[in-house]
Amino acid sequence: MGTDRRRDGQGRVLGLFALLGCGVVLLSACGSMPVTGDVKAVDASQPGDSQVQVYAVAPRDNATPNEVVDGFLESMTSDDSDFRTTRKYLTRKAASTWKPSAFTTVLTKAPNRSDRPFRDSDPGITEITYTLTGEKVATVDAQSAYQPLAPTDYNESLHLVKENGPEGKEWRIDLVPDGLLLGQSDFKRLYRSVDKYYFAAGRTSEQSTLVADPVYLRSRTDPVTGMDTVTQAVRSLLAGPTSWLRPVVDSRFPAGTALKKGVTSLAPDDRNVLKVPLNKKADGVGQRSCRMMASQVLYTLRDLTSARVGQVELQRSDGSPLCVLGTDQAEEFAPDGSSSGPDSQYFVDAKGRVERIPGSAKGSGTPEVVSGPLGDGPVRMGAVGVARDEQRAAAVSRDRKALYVSSIVSDGELPAAAVTSKAQNPNDRLSVPSWDGRGDLWVADRDPGNRRLLRLTGGAGKPQEVTVPSLDGGRIEALRMSADGVRIALLVTQDGHNTLKIGRIERHGPEAEQKVSVVELRQAAPQLTDVTAMSWSGRSRLVVVGKEQGGVQQVRYVQADGSTAASGVLPGVNQVSSVAAADDEQLPLMAATSSDGIVKLSPGDNWQTVVREGSSLVYPG
Repeated sequence: MGTDRRRDGQGRVLGLFALLGCGVVLLSACGSMPVTGDVKAVDASQPGDSQVQVYAVAPRDNATPNEVVDGFLESMTSDDSDFRTTRKYLTRKAASTWKPSAFTTVLTKAPNRSDRPFRDSDPGITEITYTLTGEKVATVDAQSAYQPLAPTDYNESLHLVKENGPEGKEWRIDLVPDGLLLGQSDFKRLYRSVDKYYFAAGRTSEQSTLVADPVYLRSRTDPVTGMDTVTQAVRSLLAGPTSWLRPVVDSRFPAGTALKKGVTSLAPDDRNVLKVPLNKKADGVGQRSCRMMASQVLYTLRDLTSARVGQVELQRSDGSPLCVLGTDQAEEFAPDGSSSGPDSQYFVDAKGRVERIPGSAKGSGTPEVVSGPLGDGPVRMGAVGVARDEQRAAAVSRDRKALYVSSIVSDGELPAAAVTSKAQNPNDRLSVPSWDGRGDLWVADRDPGNRRLLRLTGGAGKPQEVTVPSLDGGRIEALRMSADGVRIALLVTQDGHNTLKIGRIERHGPEAEQKVSVVELRQAAPQLTDVTAMSWSGRSRLVVVGKEQGGVQQVRYVQADGSTAASGVLPGVNQVSSVAAADDEQLPLMAATSSDGIVKLSPGDNWQTVVREGSSLVYPG
């Protein structure tokens, strides 16, 4: 039976075949085909069913250098156990030293190679170098942490020599970069995003809240460890947080804790209990710490298993139970700090009053003016941020000059302004305020003469300036705090563009004298050249309004690590000025527009108008 081969880019030959009955893809540089069943040619790099498995085939005898390079590149996209077949394209020395798990480089498309015409009649040629090129958009490091990049040129070399083999001298690769090289579609087929959970540092055991730490793991069995995805997730959790998040989180697992040797598969039993065998490092852990450890496992696996894990049983090295924790008992460690979630959405009406829309499950209750001076006071407001307990709010005056903090559940006089901006232009004054999960209030003063990021501890007292050393001359236009209080999303204006960046919040010293800074800003939506609005939507996801280069405004989800969320682009809506989402992803997405007023998007539905006039729409936070 013949093979269906095609060229991709500058000479990469793809030979892929799907056996539709069992969902298997055969990948080969020479082509070896089954003799029964229907056969359909498919594209190696097309976004496909994650259940499709790809197998590598070793190089044929007397394979040309072109075939060796093509076969090696294709084999990296396979489910080859320990990359044994992939290593057959390398010399014996290179095969023993190549480290495929060191990191992964993600290109927009499968890599191109330089075309090298080769004739067997050229016996004098004993070595040859190929150049691999493409557009690099991301890397995944040895900790499985994703790092997006502005598209940059990729250019690496493969060096081939003739090595003695069973059938005489064979072309093999002797110089090869460590790691895997994948196109985006192959990467999405092979890997999935998983949130690991750790506890926010610097808080008491009673105040502990979990923080999501996203990583990318193999969708099925990891070729290097032989572990399924659930086991990979637990192994990664035990190994500790990624480098970016490590300074602000803690793990309750003692240092050195790992899965018991030889464990490669974890699955809940018929009672939905997942038993996790640990090594000796965890044998002496107390019950409180063990329950916190188990909650880390429960939340990490929450979205991974088809049969939801109802309980986690951590086991000592001898197999005896260390502790058992159920999902209902883990609620006290909920990542959003509260299992109940917000009750309402809030906005500023055309008269400058703060109003609430009760009933967050539908987002369609009758708006009502809040109690207190922010609802019916002497100052017209232009923006609002509501505390997560929904007892207080912070509102910025319509001229953006002053920030007021007041109760929204009881009447009273309007207090003195907590923050005042001295900028002459209203657009250079105060941003929309935001509250973190600790009860602190944050706001940016955009005054060109005195740009400041400010924090009010507990929403009261003297504003404290927060340093942001990696702004590099950019100006904070807007900010949103994560519920866990250790990450901040910033819209930063620089060189005429608004970009979305995520920063890590570090706190040093006792509360009364605490020094706070936002460090290691990283791009969260590098594919968007202009971002106009954003909001946290869940524990490690944001909803973003922006434009690609030369494109139109769109609303889309992005992960906090900068990767594209699986849900992707949302239905279009016109002229969005602000967007609001809740930590509970089942609650409707809300947006304020200049054409349709305040609109909502419920799961599985289209945008619907809620209020014709209003602005600065927010969920608590």
